[in-house]
Amino acid sequence: MSAPTDYFASFTTTDDALVLASVSSQAELQLLNDWLKKQRQEHPDSKVEVLQLPAADEPTPGMLARLVEELEADEDRLVVPVRVFWVPAGLPTRLKVVALMSGRDTYRPPEILQRRILRKDPARARMVAGEPAKVSELRKQWSETTVAENPREFAHFVLRRAALAIERVELRLLGPEYKSPRLVKPEMLASARFRQGLEQIPGATVEQAGEMLDELATGWSRFSVDLIPALGRAIFSRGFDPRIDYDRTEIEAMRHALELHPAVLLFSHRSYLDGAIVPVAMQENRLPPVHTFAGINLSFGFMGPLLRHSGVIFIRRKLDDPLYKYVLRQYVGYIVEKRFNLNWSIEGTRSRTGKMLPPKLGLLAYVADAYLDGRSDDILLQPVSISFDQLHETAEYAAYARGGEKTPEGLSWLYNFIKAQGERNYGKIYVRFPEAVSMREYLGEPHGPIARDAAAKRLAMQKMAFEVAWRILRVTPVNATGLVSALLLATRGVALTLDQLHHTLQDSLDYLERKNTPMTNSALRLRTPDGVRSAVDALSNGHPVTLVDGGREPVWRIAPEDELEAAFYRNSLIHAFLETSIVELALAHAARVEDDPLQCFWTQVMRLRDLLKFDFYFADSAAFRENVAEEMSWHEDWESHVAAGGEEIYQLMRAKQPLIAGAMLRPFFEAYEIVADVLRDAPPEIAEKDLTKLALGVGRQYAAQGRVRSNESVSALLFATARQVAADQDLLESGPDLRARRAAFRDELRAILADMDQVEQIAREQFYAREAERRQLRSEPA
Repeated sequence: MSAPTDYFASFTTTDDALVLASVSSQAELQLLNDWLKKQRQEHPDSKVEVLQLPAADEPTPGMLARLVEELEADEDRLVVPVRVFWVPAGLPTRLKVVALMSGRDTYRPPEILQRRILRKDPARARMVAGEPAKVSELRKQWSETTVAENPREFAHFVLRRAALAIERVELRLLGPEYKSPRLVKPEMLASARFRQGLEQIPGATVEQAGEMLDELATGWSRFSVDLIPALGRAIFSRGFDPRIDYDRTEIEAMRHALELHPAVLLFSHRSYLDGAIVPVAMQENRLPPVHTFAGINLSFGFMGPLLRHSGVIFIRRKLDDPLYKYVLRQYVGYIVEKRFNLNWSIEGTRSRTGKMLPPKLGLLAYVADAYLDGRSDDILLQPVSISFDQLHETAEYAAYARGGEKTPEGLSWLYNFIKAQGERNYGKIYVRFPEAVSMREYLGEPHGPIARDAAAKRLAMQKMAFEVAWRILRVTPVNATGLVSALLLATRGVALTLDQLHHTLQDSLDYLERKNTPMTNSALRLRTPDGVRSAVDALSNGHPVTLVDGGREPVWRIAPEDELEAAFYRNSLIHAFLETSIVELALAHAARVEDDPLQCFWTQVMRLRDLLKFDFYFADSAAFRENVAEEMSWHEDWESHVAAGGEEIYQLMRAKQPLIAGAMLRPFFEAYEIVADVLRDAPPEIAEKDLTKLALGVGRQYAAQGRVRSNESVSALLFATARQVAADQDLLESGPDLRARRAAFRDELRAILADMDQVEQIAREQFYAREAERRQLRSEPA
């Protein structure tokens, strides 16, 4: 057997070196000996001592004792780590899966295959060496970063440094997508920083902390970098186009940013698929893998060990143990200090309504602490928008809205989830990476004033998190599913023909183009009747559109029982129409007042923004006002028309297209009004569950009576936000005139809904006028 000639390790003629050689087999030992022979022939004046170590297991006590002696012999000696690097190739997948589950190195062929591989293709194995370091340099690092004093502890430290040095070389061969933390537990437990903090927690021990680190520990094995994205793609490709839709410019900008700083990828969360899509996106774009936080409830069956070796960090749902909180905080700090990337949902959980939820700050606070402690000169918060044409989970979300309970995760749940992916074609998946948010920009310098001011830190974090969410919304493309669902929900069960759908959608498309809103190809194709037909066909059979065929021409509608599923899709695009919807309601409000309609318009604009702030993201007050003014400037001399009031405002509204407030916002204001109505005779401090139960009952009654226009308004999910609105109005605590203030709030909401009725009436007049014109052009009977 001849050794390969493509070496990556060498000495200079002046080296006095201690070679730490990791070998796992007789084949690797032969490669090592051939390499040492070559080095000694080329550099006969070099003094080389070799200490052979196991490739994966801990060194024996005898090996460790010899290493201690060698390290104490000469402080100027270079320590050179070397080992055999096996170039990836065709090991059977079943063997790699077994190795992955057990935590073994899945890129190192089993010993029984190594000689056969080398006979057929000797270039498959290469000797690689990590960057050498003097013993004195290593001892200085050890004394500065750890609390240990025992020479054996120094030997362990040298072995860890050696392993990490080899990892860096192998990453240059494999690519950044294989980067993963190693030796986290021993590094952290030996850290002086970690030990000092541990001493401040009463009763805490190193052993307990070690057990918690074992629970948190994760990493990407090299095979899992290949396997997990492949599994994720196999799952979502059952129902989705396997080609994820990206913006390539965004990816290249992110690639450059990740070369400079560690990042936290914060993704929008609509589906359990999101956790599989991010690794696929990173791997197929040759970006570093991410380490994803997930609830420990997902660590069931074989999924636990599989995901732990695939970058998943399982965390407890309750963080009430001071030691656990400390270990988690230090773990996050270690990860970012070593410039690995983290990943979780900025919303904390799946949005079951389709719109962005408020950001969760818990884990983000740990990252902020790491930055303020100086563990990185900056940390990037990378927004990630993940959106879908359709999802099978919308049926589950509709059940939640009706008051149902969440199905617990388990193997049967996983089987059913994967099975559901193959039930039909769900369209495409869209992933966007807008510009990252700099932590330094919001928190200032490390160790700066914000580090000592808890209130200032929390405010800065809130602004930072909202900016991330805002950037996600701005790049999330509007798709055909959302536009068609919004239109058919607005008809409240009345079916539309293909022509009616096509010509009505054009106003919304015109508006989106004028605002430079990103749209998917499916949305752009709504410009043609064929594109509209493709969209409604994809949504038919109750998903959530119903096709009524067999008459003179086919028509499409959303049945009452499918409204909640359709609402999920409609809600995903409300952000694109939010400001114009508020404009319409404020105009209707100003049209019915006599004193200073222009001022009333602006007052109502800001009031509506305040009422909706728990459901939607807005630009800051000044920017929001500028956006409204810019939109109104599309109408010539708009301020004079609004100031004139009454009929002139209505004329302004008749010229506005689209009129869409009812289609977008009615369910939310109706849900608020139901909760406000329930509160009229409810106890001052009614419990959240009791309020939701009462609201569901009253809401079902009102829907049956036609007192609310939409079944989707009767939703436990919307009532949760309505409760927040009521609390913000100080209506959930005892106080003076509480009953009167609750009644006034209900009346205010009813007035807003009356304004919405007015907007919808004008929208219907527009629709029928255009219908009459279309029929006349085609000479159709009325």
